[in-house]
Amino acid sequence: MSYQHLLLSEDRGITTITLNVPEKRNALALPVIAELHRAFLAVGQSDAMGVILAANGPVFCSGHNFADMVHVDLEQARHVFDTCRAMMDAMQQMPQPVLARVHALATAGGCQLVATCDLAVASDQAAFALPGGKGAHYCHTPLVAVARNLGRKRALELSMTGDPISAQTAAEWGLVNYCVPHAELHARADDLIRRASRGTQASKGLGKRTYYAQIGMPQDDAYDFASAVMADATVTPEAQAHFAAFFARRKTQPV
Repeated sequence: MSYQHLLLSEDRGITTITLNVPEKRNALALPVIAELHRAFLAVGQSDAMGVILAANGPVFCSGHNFADMVHVDLEQARHVFDTCRAMMDAMQQMPQPVLARVHALATAGGCQLVATCDLAVASDQAAFALPGGKGAHYCHTPLVAVARNLGRKRALELSMTGDPISAQTAAEWGLVNYCVPHAELHARADDLIRRASRGTQASKGLGKRTYYAQIGMPQDDAYDFASAVMADATVTPEAQAHFAAFFARRKTQPV
């Protein structure tokens, strides 16, 4: 499968999807969104154990391409955001853990992209912003994802002021897992995605789907849902083989 706006590579079970439109600040133009969606679906159906989302150039991702929104009617405008939402959903629906490796500025839809990933590691040279708050086009859809990573006050500060925050602040607020020295970014991202990819793809995929399904539920409903999923998972041949291996190892361990 070929891509015009992305680069795909594989290393020992980890697939890296790289935004490769640096001359346009890796903006989420409709063709880029379409290719990302296609890539997520394809990798999701592969035997990859984990995914890194990266970017080339001086900006990680600048968000939506304003050219897709100039002189459009309401139906066309809705198409832009519905298409982007479907791509973001595909990333969370694929069974593999997806980690954003953020080397530089991520704004608006780019910030949404990072927030939608399961995990994120950022260089200390990166920054994050929802700049719509400074003007007349508020970052409504990016805030959906960002607000699910941050507390209410932090999310509203980011979206209302439009001011960028550093990678260190993003880590403190919970938008990324770690802020690391720029020279260590690739190694630290690789370490985290490999640790997050341990186990089986089926088990990890079920865990990921269950997490996103229950996280917005009231606690009682979340427990009912997760308990049913875990009970179903317990009686699968895969889980039973895991239990048998566990007890077999215990029998061989010295007392």
